[in-house]
Amino acid sequence: MGYNKFRYQLIGRVILLGLTIFLFANLFYTESYTFSKILIFLLICVQGYYLFYSLEKSNREIIGFLQSIKWDDFSHTYPERKEGSSIDELYNEFNAVIKKFREIRAEKEASYQYLKTIVQHVGIGIVTFDAQGEVQIINTTARTLLGVKHLKNIKQLKVINEELVTTLRELRTGGRDLVKISKTDEDEIQLAIYAIELSLRGKEFKLISLQNIQSELEEKEMEAWQNLIRVLTHEIMNSVTPISSLARTIESEMEEWLDNGQDINQINNEQISDFHTALHTIHRRSESLIKFVGDFRNMTHITLPNLSQVCIKELIGHVVSLLKHDFQQTGVQLVQDVPDSLCIQIDEQQIEQVVINIVKNAIQALGEVDDEGIQKTLWIKASERPEGGALISIRDNGPGIEEEALKKIFIPFYTTKKSGSGIGLSLSKQIMRNHRGSIAVRSVINDGTEFTLKFSQ
Repeated sequence: MGYNKFRYQLIGRVILLGLTIFLFANLFYTESYTFSKILIFLLICVQGYYLFYSLEKSNREIIGFLQSIKWDDFSHTYPERKEGSSIDELYNEFNAVIKKFREIRAEKEASYQYLKTIVQHVGIGIVTFDAQGEVQIINTTARTLLGVKHLKNIKQLKVINEELVTTLRELRTGGRDLVKISKTDEDEIQLAIYAIELSLRGKEFKLISLQNIQSELEEKEMEAWQNLIRVLTHEIMNSVTPISSLARTIESEMEEWLDNGQDINQINNEQISDFHTALHTIHRRSESLIKFVGDFRNMTHITLPNLSQVCIKELIGHVVSLLKHDFQQTGVQLVQDVPDSLCIQIDEQQIEQVVINIVKNAIQALGEVDDEGIQKTLWIKASERPEGGALISIRDNGPGIEEEALKKIFIPFYTTKKSGSGIGLSLSKQIMRNHRGSIAVRSVINDGTEFTLKFSQ
């Protein structure tokens, strides 16, 4: 209603000004008094001034309002005279908009404080910094882990650990790394570092999360040592016990001969045969023990991968050719689904050994299936991962692996096979870790087992 009134006033002023100008024009071309002309001219000037002033005032009010929004200043309010004019309605709308902006800013501030409180009290260290290393956010946990009270730039962390600063700068989105740091008067801690790159208003930022996994690593390390010692003890005792028993038997026989003064030439063939069997067993178990120690030594001498561009289809073809006799002997049918164009950066010999270990295990498992109604099948499938890299799946329809054995399958020297060394899968896991990849297994009893090799880009 106020706007309509303003519009009517504006139209009225324009019409009145037009009529006044028309009257002045008529007087100018007639013989009228000069005073009348001057009076009409002044009237035109006054009307023009008030029209300009009215429009200029509205423009100034609108400009002032827009500048308040531009500079995020909502402290100003407009007077409410309640005269029902268009200016009053304009002021009311301005005040309503300013009130709404105040509410939005208050809500935004409350949300910011809420998130800030969460970030400060979360149990994982969080640090954000820009391309120059200037820190925007560092929460309480991060300051505690890094042993600093204030941090303006990540360059300041060089006094703690230069490797840490390099890692923070070089990590990209999805990247992760482990860095060991020492803090004053404290033990070393192992930091797991994860990175995400962000872009905000054209500026690049990096968000880093820090977590101390020292206790978890120590716990897992102790568990791994216990499992390894258990397996080592079992294997060594299996070899040493018969050696010790047989050696004691021979020693007792010889002690008896010496005590009786018996001539050694009086040993009969049966006793010689027993001695030969005992010595053969000692020799065989000694060789087994030496092989076991050799396998153990191999576990600690895995060379770093020599990377080159390798096509998966060619690698699988080499493995199938090497194990062709095994497939034929066990009657296992091979089904392949490997794209010709899928190639990745790997050490061909090492990954070939990993695939051979898995495929041979699968063939041996399928060889234990006695049901002639089941077609023994091995599926090998390769595909490109959406995030880059490749995935190789090796699946069989064999008897499967028990859940308890599945948990220990990658432990060195653990095996469920009578003639197995128990290092194949453990070596495979180390090789995959050296390739910055992973190996996983899932199995269902009487349904089969599937191994998955994941390679990063």
